[in-house]
Amino acid sequence: MSAYLITHLPINTSALFGYVSNQSNPRRERKAMEKENNDASVEVMSNKQVIYREQVRGFLKETNLEMRTSSERLKANSGLGTIFVKNLYLACDPYNLTIIKYLTQLGSPVTGYGVARVLESRHPNFKKGDLVWGITGWEEYSIITAPETCFKIKHTNVPLSYYTGLLGMPGMTAYAGFFEVSSPKKGETVFISAAAGAVGLLVGQFAKMFGCYVVGSTGSKEKVDLLKTKFGFDDAFNYKEELDLDAALKRCCPEGIDIYFENVGGKMLDAVLLNMKLHGRITVCGMISQYNLQQREGIHNLMNLILKRVRMEGFVVSNYQHLYPKFLETVLPQIKEGKIVYTEDIAEGLESSPAALVGVFSGRNVGKQVVVVSRE
Repeated sequence: MSAYLITHLPINTSALFGYVSNQSNPRRERKAMEKENNDASVEVMSNKQVIYREQVRGFLKETNLEMRTSSERLKANSGLGTIFVKNLYLACDPYNLTIIKYLTQLGSPVTGYGVARVLESRHPNFKKGDLVWGITGWEEYSIITAPETCFKIKHTNVPLSYYTGLLGMPGMTAYAGFFEVSSPKKGETVFISAAAGAVGLLVGQFAKMFGCYVVGSTGSKEKVDLLKTKFGFDDAFNYKEELDLDAALKRCCPEGIDIYFENVGGKMLDAVLLNMKLHGRITVCGMISQYNLQQREGIHNLMNLILKRVRMEGFVVSNYQHLYPKFLETVLPQIKEGKIVYTEDIAEGLESSPAALVGVFSGRNVGKQVVVVSRE
C-alpha cells in the first residue's frame, strides 16, 4: 500500500478514498434539493470507459485494461445524495495499481482521483456547474454516490489539472508526510527516492524552502539534471547507473541522512538503513519497486533502526485531511510567487490512460502524470 490509500473503497465510482467533507447538511437544504431536482436527470447514450479486463500478474500491462463504450443510461436522480459529473482530468499514480489489483472487479471501470464538473446534483452541497476533485471513474461520465468525499474547487486561477497533483492528493501527501510525519529541522539532510515523481518533487521543494540539504534518486540522467537545475535539489543520482547504492548515498550524503522520504522500498531502503544518522526518521509513503513483484524483496539492515534509534513510520494521507485548508493557504501563494516549480506529463484522451499508467512504473513520466479526458 502507499500513503495515498485508506482501507475503505467501494467499487462504485464513488469510492470513499480520502478526505471527508465537513460541510453541513441541514434537513431544510435536503428538502429543498428534493423538491428542486425531483424530475432532474441526465441521460448519456454512450460513455467511454477504461475497464479492468484481465487479472494483473506481475507487472501491469496495457492488455490488463481495455477501452469500452457503455450504452448504459446514467441518471443523476438514481439516488438522493448523488452527483452526476463529466470527468476532465485523471491522475495516474502508483496507488492506482493497488486499487486495480485488490479493489476492482474484473469487467468494472478503473477508479482513481480526478477533476470533474457537476452536470446534475441530488446533493445539497453541490450544484450544477461546480468543479470538484476526488475519486471518480476512468470514464467520460460518472455517478458519484458519496460526493461528500469530494472537494469543491474554489481557486480556479491555477490550471484545473493541478488538482490531480500539486493541489490534490499528491500535494497533500508531500506536505503532511514532510512537515507532520518527518518532523524536519533546518539544516538537516533529506534524501528522497523516486524524487522526480509527483510526490517526490514536492517534498524536495518543501524541504529546500524549509532550509534542508536535499538529495534525490531517480531513473535517468535527464531527471537527475532536472532535479538539480530546475527543482533546486542539492544533489541527485541515477540509481540505474549505480552498482553500489550504499556508495552512492555516502557520496551524496557524506555525513549521513536525517530524513529519508521513502517511495521505493527494496534495495534502496536497505542501503539507506546503512546511512541513517542517529535519531533519523524514515517516512514511508510508498514502495513502488515492490508493487509489480509476485515475490517481494526482504530487508536485511533493519538492525540499524535499533543501533541508530531511527524512527520508521508509515502514514496515510487521509489521516491529515483536516490540514487541507492550511495546506492551500501555504501552497497557493508559493505557486503565485513562483517558489514552487511544478511539472506535468500530459497524456491526451481517455484512450491514452492505460499506457500512461504503465509508464509510471517504468519511470517514463517526468513530474505528475495526467490524463486529459476533456478540456470542455
